Amino acid sequence: MAALVKAVRLSGAVSNISTLFSNLSLSANSRIFSPSVSLIPRICLQNSYSTKPPPDPLMEFFDDKKNWGQKTVKTGRSWKMDELRIKSNEDLHKLWYILLKERNMLMTMEHAHVQEYQYFPNPERIDKVEESMMNLENVVRERNQAYHYLETGVHGERPMKLVRDQLGLRRWYKMCQHAIPKYLNGSYRKTHIHFHGGFAVRKFLRKFNEKMFLARRTEQSRQAATVRRIFRVFPNVDIEAVREKYPNVDVDKARKSDRSRAHYVFPKSDSSP
Repeated sequence: MAALVKAVRLSGAVSNISTLFSNLSLSANSRIFSPSVSLIPRICLQNSYSTKPPPDPLMEFFDDKKNWGQKTVKTGRSWKMDELRIKSNEDLHKLWYILLKERNMLMTMEHAHVQEYQYFPNPERIDKVEESMMNLENVVRERNQAYHYLETGVHGERPMKLVRDQLGLRRWYKMCQHAIPKYLNGSYRKTHIHFHGGFAVRKFLRKFNEKMFLARRTEQSRQAATVRRIFRVFPNVDIEAVREKYPNVDVDKARKSDRSRAHYVFPKSDSSP
């Protein structure tokens, strides 16, 4: 019975369609559109279609042709975190891919210039893009942490701890869950070696710590010499500003040093004999 009802409905639909096509005859009086009017130009003008071939997607890996052969390319500064904080998540997502494409393009151009033994104009553009991407990541991390603190009371990121590698150097390790315990996971033990030992490692650590100590002392001595030179050239400089710029230097001691005193030669007056 159900099949009979479906057949009757289908036959009715077919008859309605045939009636519609019979009413739309091809006579001049029953045409919907004028024979002189075409639909194709109207659609093309409305959607602005073009007959030009689409651009080559590989050209997005190269800089604009007007910058080819130039010695300098004018660029702006990197994105600051204060500017990124006021943007929405959708804008940050779009900006991330724009910066990613810009970095890929700059690295491709730099490689091409190196292959041709030519100077790559304004190589600091890569540093600006990477700094912008780092600031964007920090802003996204701040939002994720704020959301997780509000919902769960924790920061929501993977926990980290300080471990020592095979050379005894400390580094941060992001902990994660594993389906297999450590004592059964052979591949994990091969790639994550968090212990050190032996005479060679201890000798390396002594020399490495000595090198780091000498580097810190050299940097501190250089900053102290810079502070003394500032006091010698500018005796009335703001001490608080110098102390803020060089926090690792004893500014008071550097100011009282003999090397901070300037040697002034006063010209003779006309009235002197």
